[in-house]
Amino acid sequence: MFRSLNSARNQAVVSLACLGALLSFNAFGDTSFSGIGRTATPQEVAAWDIDVRPDFKGLPAGQGSVAQGMVVWEGKCASCHGVFGESNQTFSPLVGGTTAQDIQSGHVQRLNDPAYPGRTTLMKASTLSTLWDYINRAMPWTEPKSLTTNEVYAVVAYLLNLGNIVPEDLVLSNSNMAQVQKLLPNRNGMTTDHGLWPGKLIGNGGKPDVKAVACMKDCNTDVAIKSSLPDFARNAHGNLAEQNRIVGAQHGVDTTLAPAATMAQARATADSSKPALPVVKTASAAAIALTKTYSCVACHGVDARIVGPSFKEIGKKYESRADAVTYLEGKIRAGGSGVWGDIPMPPQSLKGVEATAIAKWLIAGSPK
Repeated sequence: MFRSLNSARNQAVVSLACLGALLSFNAFGDTSFSGIGRTATPQEVAAWDIDVRPDFKGLPAGQGSVAQGMVVWEGKCASCHGVFGESNQTFSPLVGGTTAQDIQSGHVQRLNDPAYPGRTTLMKASTLSTLWDYINRAMPWTEPKSLTTNEVYAVVAYLLNLGNIVPEDLVLSNSNMAQVQKLLPNRNGMTTDHGLWPGKLIGNGGKPDVKAVACMKDCNTDVAIKSSLPDFARNAHGNLAEQNRIVGAQHGVDTTLAPAATMAQARATADSSKPALPVVKTASAAAIALTKTYSCVACHGVDARIVGPSFKEIGKKYESRADAVTYLEGKIRAGGSGVWGDIPMPPQSLKGVEATAIAKWLIAGSPK
């Protein structure tokens, strides 16, 4: 009888422990961040799990030819990266600087040539997966992740053909990526001795280089700033002050103002417990907002050229035309090439009233 009571008590303790563990698990799964979001579904996780690793794990099935890549390139890539990957004055060249000897050795010799004017993407890339993954997730600039899997294969194939790395009849696919990787000019130029890769299988055995031995000799005693963001580019992607979350301590600067004015504004903001957010009130502000919504500012600055002419240049060119607003509305929606140089402007899918608002703002001199 005594042993039976002890057994029953032990079973009760175990049951309570299991119940407590179950409740704890449910609490962790459902309410550990009470009121903040929810657990992502497997489909949502899969949508973000798109990385392609150097061993090509994660590479989706598909294929694309050099010829197909040329079509995609000229329609969606050439406006920024040039017809032959030479790029314009804003972006770095993608093609050039590699030789047939580099393809054989896997080392790009011109990376050691300080007299060579630049470092192209094909000179630096060591893994084909990096090219594929970056294009897949980030290109084209104005519509990231809009290319199909086959289009990504085709663009990578065309880019490699521009660099004379693969023949023009190549069809790149998930089946031959590993073979093409063996042709990449700088495939042997990568080092993992820095130990930044996780685990012990890659690099120096999983020991991050934090000793800084190489950095603690021959150090410069003076610091010289050799480059900085030019004033005309401060607002190239829109006003940072208008792109912040309304919560949190960090607030972007007003990039429509000069640096000195920004500092004065920052001091004034620091003295205010409730910094005022910019409010769209005028037709000009509405037009400026539209240029940001439709990514016009990715290629046009208000006062200076980026990829295309500045907004003020456009207004100045057409302000004397009687049909200037109608003409510009049509050009905005239809796109075009040859008027401002060789770089084409793709058609824009905005509403007529929106194109009219931007056209009127351009003719008015693009006031801020």
